[in-house]
Amino acid sequence: MTSLATLLASGKPLVADGATGTNLFEMGLVAGEAPEIWNIDEPDRIKALHQGFVDAGADIILTNSFGGNRRRLMLHNMQDRAREINKLAASHARSVADKAGRPVVVAGSVGPTGDLFAPLGPLTEEEAVEVFVDQMLGLKEGGADVAWIETMSSIEEIRAAAHAAIKVGLLYTFTASFDTAGRTMMGITPEGLVEFASTLDPKPLAIGANCGVGASDLVMSILGMTAKEAGIPIIAKANAGIPHFVGDVIHYSGTPELMSDYACLAVDSGAAIIGGCCGTSFKHLASISKAVHSHAKAARPDEASVIEKLGPLQAPPSKNDGGGERRGRRRH
Repeated sequence: MTSLATLLASGKPLVADGATGTNLFEMGLVAGEAPEIWNIDEPDRIKALHQGFVDAGADIILTNSFGGNRRRLMLHNMQDRAREINKLAASHARSVADKAGRPVVVAGSVGPTGDLFAPLGPLTEEEAVEVFVDQMLGLKEGGADVAWIETMSSIEEIRAAAHAAIKVGLLYTFTASFDTAGRTMMGITPEGLVEFASTLDPKPLAIGANCGVGASDLVMSILGMTAKEAGIPIIAKANAGIPHFVGDVIHYSGTPELMSDYACLAVDSGAAIIGGCCGTSFKHLASISKAVHSHAKAARPDEASVIEKLGPLQAPPSKNDGGGERRGRRRH
């Protein structure tokens, strides 16, 4: 097993992997089918996904378990097999990491439950902890090195997942999706996420942003997190450009060249772990990896330089949201 903390301590930027769902659709996954069920039915394809990202340069590979909690699996009548499915997801990634010939971290992907938390919805924070414990026990049993909590939008859900990781004895990271005018759907700002991380004990190994609405917006979120000394490594995992339909198939606009530019800007913005999210193929990730390992960190970019390289912001912060530009202010 590989320690993420040890790799981070080297001070060198690390490369996380790319998209799971997008690439599984390319391999034959059908819309409406749970990707996690492929851990049971298509283990060789899941291993091929991980191998493709390791070959492209990933130091961190995420298990095929994003929707592997029993609340999400209930949609497919698989809730009673959550622990089994997560154990398989971690073991498939583990088998690829162990033969990589270099240190590769197996990160147990933990996505949202899909439920709103009380009083807005049916799920209490205590219930969510138990849902995540069930999932993380499987990930730990399968050989995950770390719990990788991702695409979160509420403090309550991040806290529940963090407490679950602590309860089962896994180190953890978390990322949020800043897809609503510079905030998450539930109102967290990048600066607020950093402040929240400081309240946890033990603290996460790293925090950051993933998914969202485009590489430009994500880099701006990273700049928000690093505007003041964060005291914690920052993760950047952007979508490969902007999604658009070609017929009934979603394609992402980002080229490998754009993702190379994004990776350089993420390093300059202070990110310690750089990868891709939706739409990020093996070719995209190879471009990210090459950029991360060849780029000499430069001055922090500003919004204009981010837009010049990556294109316009897709969901810019409201100018009426506290007045003026968000990223230079402490706002929650």
